[in-house]
Amino acid sequence: MRPQASPPEHLLSLARQVLDIEADALHALSSRLDAGFAGAVQLILDCRGRVVVTGMGKSGHIGGKIAATLASTGTPAFFMHPGEASHGDLGMIAPNDVVLALSNSGESNEIVSIVPLIKRRGAKLIAMTGNPNSTMAREADVHLNAGVDKEACPLNLAPTASTTAALALGDALAVALLDARGFSADDFARTHPGGSLGRRLLIHVRDVMHSGEELPKIDRDASLKTALLEMTKKGLGMTAVVDAADRVVGLFTDGDLRRTLEIAFDLQQAKIADVMTRNPKTIRADELAVAAVEKMETLKINGLLVVNEDNTLVGALNMHDLLKAGVV
Repeated sequence: MRPQASPPEHLLSLARQVLDIEADALHALSSRLDAGFAGAVQLILDCRGRVVVTGMGKSGHIGGKIAATLASTGTPAFFMHPGEASHGDLGMIAPNDVVLALSNSGESNEIVSIVPLIKRRGAKLIAMTGNPNSTMAREADVHLNAGVDKEACPLNLAPTASTTAALALGDALAVALLDARGFSADDFARTHPGGSLGRRLLIHVRDVMHSGEELPKIDRDASLKTALLEMTKKGLGMTAVVDAADRVVGLFTDGDLRRTLEIAFDLQQAKIADVMTRNPKTIRADELAVAAVEKMETLKINGLLVVNEDNTLVGALNMHDLLKAGVV
């Protein structure tokens, strides 16, 4: 017979209890932070090699995430399985490295057995454990106490609150190192070139704008008919209006056309100067494309002209271009 789920009220109560226990563990961890944390940060900043993260079982899973977070935020790091270390993977550790070892008990055999070898290779050791009196804590150059009063598991056995605490402490290390290194959004983009995050941080207006022959523009003395032909030809739903020096003096869009029709202008005789939007919103080519998205959404417009420092037209883009580039 398949087990039956408990009543929803009991499930919600249990879930809240788990979250409360883990939240309490993090609050306790925060209040317990001391000079040891600063020492660990400085040890890694002084490191001329890489951070080698290791841990067994659930601590290993947390260690893998910590290594990935460090690597993506400016601190070269990788994960080494402690069980494989004594079978050749210790060769991954160089004298200029720092080893960050995770174990809630601080007595994991696979890690304790390689501690002397880590030290013999000349690497520094940071131990993150839940037991300040453990072997790993005593042997480490710096100990980080990630201990919790109890696990969120009703049996107080499954690693739950302890792994949450270790994960959060690893995040705190990564953020402190990020800040100390002056790691910027551009640096972050260079380590995350794939996916929407990379696109939002790496793509600039110049990368998606229309320019050259694709750029819709007409002279300020042109007729409305000329504007409509240019808009149809270039397919952006708008055209820039420029003076003889190619400086922007106006913009005409599909929306302007609808408003023009509402007031019964003579489309054959009307001049673009009579119906264009003057002093249109613009953006620079070197701004991030995401800034163009934010400007369009704030102003509730679908397109922008791109100008240089003296308001000379250099490009144009619309929301479709940004959608196509994956910025939105």
